[in-house]
Amino acid sequence: MPQSLKVIFAGTPDFAASSLAAVLNSHHQVVAVYTQPDRKAGRGKKISMSPVKELALEHNIPVEQPTNFKSEESLAQLASYKADVMVVVAYGLLLPQSVLDTPKLGCINVHGSLLPRWRGAAPIQRAIQAGDKETGITIMQMEAGLDTGPMLLTASLPITEQDTGSSLHDKLAEQGAQLLVKALDKLAENQLSPTPQDDSQATYAHKLSKAEAQLDWQLSAHQLERTIRAFNSWPVAYSLIDENTVRIWQAKVTETHSNEAPGTILQANSDGIRVACGQGSLLLTELQLPGARSMSVKDLLNAPKNQQLFAPGQQFASL
Repeated sequence: MPQSLKVIFAGTPDFAASSLAAVLNSHHQVVAVYTQPDRKAGRGKKISMSPVKELALEHNIPVEQPTNFKSEESLAQLASYKADVMVVVAYGLLLPQSVLDTPKLGCINVHGSLLPRWRGAAPIQRAIQAGDKETGITIMQMEAGLDTGPMLLTASLPITEQDTGSSLHDKLAEQGAQLLVKALDKLAENQLSPTPQDDSQATYAHKLSKAEAQLDWQLSAHQLERTIRAFNSWPVAYSLIDENTVRIWQAKVTETHSNEAPGTILQANSDGIRVACGQGSLLLTELQLPGARSMSVKDLLNAPKNQQLFAPGQQFASL
C-alpha cells in the first residue's frame, strides 16, 4: 500500500464534497478542511454551510473559513497542520504563492475539463454549450495562474446528446473523486510526471450568470438546445412571453424550418411547443411558469389559459 499522506482539503460545493468523501474513504489522512465562509441562502436567507463543511464536521475534521490568505495569522494556521499536500477542488478562492508553497508537496487541483480547454469557473456547462463531444478530469499541480499549472493525470468522458449541466456535473464529480485518490497514491510514491499545458490551445470558461440564460431566438435551434441542456439545473434557460418569464428545462431540435420571425410559436400540442429560431425550430417539452413547478408541455396545455398563452402566432420576446 502506498504511503499515507497528510492532506489539507480546500473546496466548497457538492462537486468538491465528492472528492473529499473519496479521500476520507482512502488511507490518506485529512488533517483540515478549508471552505468558503457560511452564507445566506434560500428564500428565508438562512445562514447555510457548504456541503464540504457539512461533511467535514460529520467526520470531526477541523474546518477553516478564511475570507483570504492575506494575514500572517491565516498563513501560520495553514502551516501548523504540517500537511504533505493541499487538495483544491472548486474552492472559490485564488491562492497566493505563499499558500501554494506551504505544503511539502505543494497544492494539486481537480478540474472538470481536459485542460487547457475550459480553464475557469464553469467548464462543465461551457463544454455542453459549445457542442464538445468529450470532456473529463484533469489533476493539475497548482501555480499562481488560473488553471495554468502542469497536468499530473487526466481521464476523459464522452458528452452525450442527453447530458445536461446537472448530469455531467455528477458524472465528473464521481470521476474526479476516483482520479484524485489515484493521484494521491502516485504522489506518495513519487510516480507523477508533470506535463506542461499548451497555452495556445487554452479556452476560458466564463462564470455563469442569470442574465445570459435568456434565450436569443436569432440563434440556431442547435445552439439554443445546447444552451438549455448546459443551463439545466442552473441558471436555467428562460424566455419572456406576454410579460411571463418562462423557464425552459428541456427541448429538442426539429428538422422543420419556417419563414416566421424567430421566437414565433409555430405549433402547440401534447408533443411540445415548436418555436421558430434563426435556423431551424425548437420543440419545447418541459417548461416552468412563474410560481409553478416545472412540468411537461402536455400537462401545461391542459389549462385553457396556457393554451392561449402558447397559441400558434404568439411570440417569445427577442433580445
